[in-house]
Amino acid sequence: MRIVQIIDSLEPGGAERMAVNYANALAGEAEFSGLIVSRREGLLFNQIDENVSYLFLKKRKIIDFNAVSKLRKYLKKNQIDVIHAHSSSFFIAVLVKLTLPGIKIIWHDHYGISQDLTSRKDLVLKVSSLFFTGIISVSEVLKDWAKSYLWCPDIIYLSNFISESPISKEQVVLNGSEGKRIICVANLRPQKNHELLINAANRIRNKFPDWSFHLFGKDFQDSYSEELKKKVVDLELQEVVFFYGSTNNVGSALMQSQIGILTSFSEGLPLAILEYGLSKLPVVATNVGDVSKVIDSEIEGLIVESNDLNGFAEALERIIIDEKLRDKLALKLYEKVQLNFSKKSIIAEYRLWLESLITFAI
Repeated sequence: MRIVQIIDSLEPGGAERMAVNYANALAGEAEFSGLIVSRREGLLFNQIDENVSYLFLKKRKIIDFNAVSKLRKYLKKNQIDVIHAHSSSFFIAVLVKLTLPGIKIIWHDHYGISQDLTSRKDLVLKVSSLFFTGIISVSEVLKDWAKSYLWCPDIIYLSNFISESPISKEQVVLNGSEGKRIICVANLRPQKNHELLINAANRIRNKFPDWSFHLFGKDFQDSYSEELKKKVVDLELQEVVFFYGSTNNVGSALMQSQIGILTSFSEGLPLAILEYGLSKLPVVATNVGDVSKVIDSEIEGLIVESNDLNGFAEALERIIIDEKLRDKLALKLYEKVQLNFSKKSIIAEYRLWLESLITFAI
């Protein structure tokens, strides 16, 4: 099998990380594994395995004939069988398939606002789905949506998976007191509901003033970001809540943290939860998307309903107070992630599915 992943950018995000994860994992499994970036490079470039073939298209507009031509030449030169297109990159994959009809397209749906899909209408995607050989959905809800809305019969739910990141030279030094740090890895977008995090931090500060909150994720320098930072100032939390932006070595920050949290309104299956588990951190998260597939009981972590400030603050207080509970939760979540959300288990299922679709041996 000769396969390439295609993604719009390499800025840190769930879809982008999974494109890199698949390319890296298949470098040791497939005859050829490539990664194509259409619009923007970014921090994840340094995460790409040296055995992965890489191409940057420098796409400038929705229909960019230069980018399509460059992609077509690359696919022909490397005799590619399958394009695995992530999120909105399906469009350029379909354009190139019109001139290379033998190529198969697998579309990977990473849509993060999955709590209400009734308003998700995309005619371009619907028509493009006629050209898909198969669809991967990152949650059961998205799978059901694809079955009811798109015109591709072969749809599978595959969980996101986590793998060890390459060691980065960039070292992150966290503020706050050692041994009393809470981390949140989530881009600064409204669906991540950082407002709940800041309100919880305000409550925690009153009872546990030595504990601090550390926010990692892309800062889009927009009104949402401005509102969050203003709220931190208004509540006088500047020595409690810290913004770090994107980093190429979130693993360094995780190693310095004691608790991982996620406060989202909406998710698919968040990679942050898997990263916390792999780093042996206890987790408090909101019960959205497929979070409960990872944390399905209080043995593995604590989950509360979306936007429940009282429940979230109380869950945090519970594991701040009880260090033994933190250790138990962390160990159980680590074991769950290793067993069910590792590269080995997901890639094995992915390969079997591909074989059933295109009858090639990988």
